[in-house]
Amino acid sequence: MQADLSPVIAATAQWLTRSFPATGGALASALCEVQARQAVTVAAWLRYPTEMDAALLGVAGPGGSARLDWVTGADTAPGDETDAHAWRTWVDEVVASWAASLLTDPELAVQAVAALAEGIHSSGTHAEFRRLVSPDDSDRRAAALLRHPDLLAPVAELHHTQLLDRLNPGRALIA
Repeated sequence: MQADLSPVIAATAQWLTRSFPATGGALASALCEVQARQAVTVAAWLRYPTEMDAALLGVAGPGGSARLDWVTGADTAPGDETDAHAWRTWVDEVVASWAASLLTDPELAVQAVAALAEGIHSSGTHAEFRRLVSPDDSDRRAAALLRHPDLLAPVAELHHTQLLDRLNPGRALIA
């Protein structure tokens, strides 16, 4: 893959783990981060399925976290240094919304990972998303806030319909 989605994946996963932090110590933080990164990776690969899509993201930019911060009530204080939060400009709102949907809906997560099988992102590599699609008890405890449907609903609902359209492109329109 020529175009690199890693800045968007890293920033969006960081936004999720800061907004919905782990409950516990260092191990819980690591488990929560892995789950967020897996969900964001799947969402980014679905959102930008071709090299051209990823390249256009590099040109246009992902948009930043301003709306997500507003929706979750995590707006930065007026006195915050802009440079300290520059990473937030790499947050992709749609990817965060799709990742939130995947984290709160196990069946949707399985469907999304299966949809990646034919994509260019997974060709030539073996990507495993076990902590996303089948978390164990320690994963669930560590990411209790990150996987809580009520807490993530405002974020997940932003672009949920687009995710469903991406996963079910041939579904019939019902009037």
